[in-house]
Amino acid sequence: MSEFSYSDRYGQVPTRWKPLAVTLLIIGGAWLLWAGLHHSRPAISASLISFSVSSDREVSIRYSLDRRDPSLPVTCTLVAHDFDKNVVGEVDALFPAGAAHIETITLIATRSASVNAGISRCWATTQ
Repeated sequence: MSEFSYSDRYGQVPTRWKPLAVTLLIIGGAWLLWAGLHHSRPAISASLISFSVSSDREVSIRYSLDRRDPSLPVTCTLVAHDFDKNVVGEVDALFPAGAAHIETITLIATRSASVNAGISRCWATTQ
């Protein structure tokens, strides 16, 4: 007497999805690892350290800039906002090629009283 099998009785074929699933898991995992490592260290990174409202017409901002390639000049746009989140001051700070890590203080002239300041964006420029 042979052992009972549902496959023989109902004509079911064995599934072949497991090798495909394992292959997709390996490829997806490798891509996820690459994407995480690639985007975890951007070419240019700026961090706000502090800001201080000096007067109704001026705010100072202290920030740091890190760049992977120190031979590239970088420009950062710094902005000051009022209570209603309107931009009341904006300045572009240029950093020539040099050190990979820079920490600096920049003054932003404003047209009215500001309540905060920040870094809008930083990008590599050509000279």
